[in-house]
Amino acid sequence: MSEPIILVIDDDPQVLAAIRRDLKARYQTEYRVLAAGSGESALETVRELKTRGDALAMLISDQRMPGMLGVDVLGRCRELYPLARRVLLTAYSDIQAAIRAINEVRLDHYLEKPWDPPEERLYPAVDDLLSAWHAEYRPEATGIRVVGHPWSPLSYAVKDLLGSNLIPYRWLEAGRDPDAQALMDSGNVKTSELPAVFFETGVVLRKPNTREITEHLGLTREAKHELYPLIIVGAGPAGLAAAVYGAAEGIRTLLLDGHGPGGQACASSRIENYLGFPAGISGGDLTRRAVAQAQRLGAEFLTPVEVTSVSIEGGYKRLILRDGREMVARAVLAATGMTYREHPAEGIGALAGAGVYYGAAVTEANSCRGRRVMIVGGGNSAGQSAVYLSRFASEVHLIVRRIDLNETMSHYLVEQIRQLPNIRIRSAMAIERVEGDGRLERVWLRSAGSDSLIAEEADALFVFIGARPHTDWLPTTVLRNEKGFILTGRDLLVLDEFPRFWKEDREPLPLETSIAGLFAAGDVRAGAMNRVASAVGEGSMAVKLVYDYLSRT
Repeated sequence: MSEPIILVIDDDPQVLAAIRRDLKARYQTEYRVLAAGSGESALETVRELKTRGDALAMLISDQRMPGMLGVDVLGRCRELYPLARRVLLTAYSDIQAAIRAINEVRLDHYLEKPWDPPEERLYPAVDDLLSAWHAEYRPEATGIRVVGHPWSPLSYAVKDLLGSNLIPYRWLEAGRDPDAQALMDSGNVKTSELPAVFFETGVVLRKPNTREITEHLGLTREAKHELYPLIIVGAGPAGLAAAVYGAAEGIRTLLLDGHGPGGQACASSRIENYLGFPAGISGGDLTRRAVAQAQRLGAEFLTPVEVTSVSIEGGYKRLILRDGREMVARAVLAATGMTYREHPAEGIGALAGAGVYYGAAVTEANSCRGRRVMIVGGGNSAGQSAVYLSRFASEVHLIVRRIDLNETMSHYLVEQIRQLPNIRIRSAMAIERVEGDGRLERVWLRSAGSDSLIAEEADALFVFIGARPHTDWLPTTVLRNEKGFILTGRDLLVLDEFPRFWKEDREPLPLETSIAGLFAAGDVRAGAMNRVASAVGEGSMAVKLVYDYLSRT
């Protein structure tokens, strides 16, 4: 495959030559840097690239051009290359237009002129955007390819494992994608052996389990040391933030997760209100950056490894893993977040992974192309998934118990949803029963205050309600509230049973549990705000408290 392309567009020959020169100076060994002197010329070039099957990584367009504004050029190019990063080159007076374009054409970045020195004002932004493009780009004939059936629980498990661990892959649906059969023939794979995972090395795994896939991917599952000052369990936003800060403070830090990094936030197609990202950022992209940052600073990350129990031995905590291995820490941070309970609707358990999914909208989006989808839930996760799935599905039905969606969902998301023609909000509704022969086929809905049921066809149902804290691995001496969330700090002092478990001659630190040296942060903690930014803040704060604890012991 030829190098990916960066296309710059400006009607001023001097500006065009200057930015092309600066881009080539840094990127010409890995990218082709092309130039167009007008909007129409750029559109013609993009059409030619699409016809040839070339990869377009980035478009950088001036805003003020005769005949066509830069935002219009970027918007029309997005139709042909939706993954290409879009950058608007603006004068200071055009910044408001650039900010408006963030919503209008999903602008990724705006760059003010002049951009000197490029080492400070051009390259960092371009590096970041190109890295994000590479993480999402799926070359047609390279990389990992997965062939399977869309309603197969095993196919879903394979896709979920790869997606959760930020492993790029291409999904090919057997019987629907013309390339699927050719790939099966090349590897002598029978339909009964699906799903099959095809690696670039030529290795083909048929109906693989988690261990087989992780071994071929080389995911790290072995710790480097026997004892760690800090072990973090759970690699969601709180755990990742703690890993970054722990490593930065020189604390030998081990991060464990039973599934993959990012937690529920990783499944968010776009987080619009995270500080410092005016164009928004996907949960996967934010997770990818955090993992790289933590590892660069020296944190170890093992996945998938599941912690099943913790025992307290003096000043040490012994963690037992599902496979029988043990790890020892002086301090432990519980950042395991929440998991979704099985929805109580009749028949739903039999169809899990076969049309019924808990979260996982990003993983299953391609399988929903041209199909009818239902989402149950009224929070931000449900709303973000509805917006994302609307790009693939023919219809998206958002099922919510409340009448007013604004009561549970951020205003910006409600406005986005209302502007999308293929999303229908089904207020004051609940799912009572699901049916299907081997896969989801229909959903029975009940309207509030009514005894009658409405049957509607559905190809997929995504559940975003019934979250519960993931605390099964913790001992009963870690005190929880009535809903199972971990109590910390001064919230423990009002409990009659607290003195029976607390043996220190001090009060617990703000995020410390009823066991000294065992901390909690993020959604698993009672009183948490259930937002990505607050989880990141708690994870960062926890490291300072861990440092104080380690200094005392």
